[in-house]
Amino acid sequence: MRERPIQDLILNPMTAIADEWMLLTAGTEARGFNTMTVSWGHLGSLWGKYSAVVYVRPQRYTKVFLDREDLFTITIFDGDKKKDLSYLGSHSGRDEDKVARVGLTPWFGEGFTGFEEARLTLVCRKLYRAPLAEEGFLDKSILASCYPERDLHEVYVGEIVKSYTRDGRD
Repeated sequence: MRERPIQDLILNPMTAIADEWMLLTAGTEARGFNTMTVSWGHLGSLWGKYSAVVYVRPQRYTKVFLDREDLFTITIFDGDKKKDLSYLGSHSGRDEDKVARVGLTPWFGEGFTGFEEARLTLVCRKLYRAPLAEEGFLDKSILASCYPERDLHEVYVGEIVKSYTRDGRD
């Protein structure tokens, strides 16, 4: 992986998040890590910083690592990994080494974990965390359709501090 200036990236966040999906990973080689697939999120600018916003349900195993660590990564892959991303999003790292199961190769930076197969890795420093609040939903149909068990996501905002690409391009 080669470091690339964040401001030089060319990326459509709409398709990268909603259509291609991404992995959210937290942890280190020494302390362990976990990853999960995300298809809800935001990439852009907030508080004068390049930023990423991700949403994690309270029961997700990755949340344990995300709450513990200062950094997390968002990784974007080529389209041929969608089946693997589907598996990683529907199985828990509590129960198996799901990363090994799909054949991804972790690579470890200082305080973070990425994957060698990723097209793009964004390293994020946590800035903010808060649970979504039921009373904040103006469109109550979202609660019924996305939260029938009221397991509302927690919002994590991270400053994108580094970016890496597999081949120097994004």
